[in-house]
Amino acid sequence: MREILSDTQLQEALASLPAWRLEHGELTRTAVLQDFKQAMEFVNRVAELAEAACHHPDIDIRYNNVRLGLITHDAGGITEKDINLAQEIERNLQT
Repeated sequence: MREILSDTQLQEALASLPAWRLEHGELTRTAVLQDFKQAMEFVNRVAELAEAACHHPDIDIRYNNVRLGLITHDAGGITEKDINLAQEIERNLQT
């Protein structure tokens, strides 16, 4: 099982992930795209990165708004695995 990050570790990680927030114990990011089609393309790109990482975000799609939520469920909190996927998403996706 992975170790849950401390508050200090989370704050340090968030400093390098300005589009991400802590909400209700999750690392979250909301992307606002031009339309539904672009939102689905964004989700599919995230899915490819998630599959490669063997770590899958919770995804909520509301027309052109896509909310990603990362938490390591089996650890009961945010771990380095969540931070790594968030960084990979940021490196590979532009919204």
